[in-house]
Amino acid sequence: MHLILVSLPGPTDNTPVLRALEYGVIILLWLFFMWVVRAVWVEVRPLKRRRRRGGDADPIVDGKKRKAKQLRLHVIRPEDQAGRTYDIGDEVTVGRAAGCGVPIDYDTYSSNLHARLFRLDGDLWAEDLGSTNGTWVNAERIDERTRLDKGDLLQVGGTVFEIGR
Repeated sequence: MHLILVSLPGPTDNTPVLRALEYGVIILLWLFFMWVVRAVWVEVRPLKRRRRRGGDADPIVDGKKRKAKQLRLHVIRPEDQAGRTYDIGDEVTVGRAAGCGVPIDYDTYSSNLHARLFRLDGDLWAEDLGSTNGTWVNAERIDERTRLDKGDLLQVGGTVFEIGR
């Protein structure tokens, strides 16, 4: 039995290569983190109000304001849900729970019982029900009941509705 010894070249200094790989991994981790933060922000950022003038006011007949037409929630975001419409009765809840009048079970950023829409003295109002991500009307987070008008944007989690007829 013969033993063959192979001699390797002298010690090599891989420190600069390893250091470059360490920095590369750190940079990739930061880029991934920033990508995740941006993706979350795009999903939950509030939209600005798209207000239309003209024709919004209810006509006045014989000194009395005529009863407003039925208002609806029109989904405008996310895009795969856009076009859905929900009628707003005297009171309706919005959330992921099965009993909600406006079910948004596809929205992981919304709470089970996220918001409540209700009528008071002929006006439509919204209030947050203690949700984690808040309820937004026209890019402003609401902490108390807030009156809604035609053209207002209501954001519940990552879902944005426009109030319309």
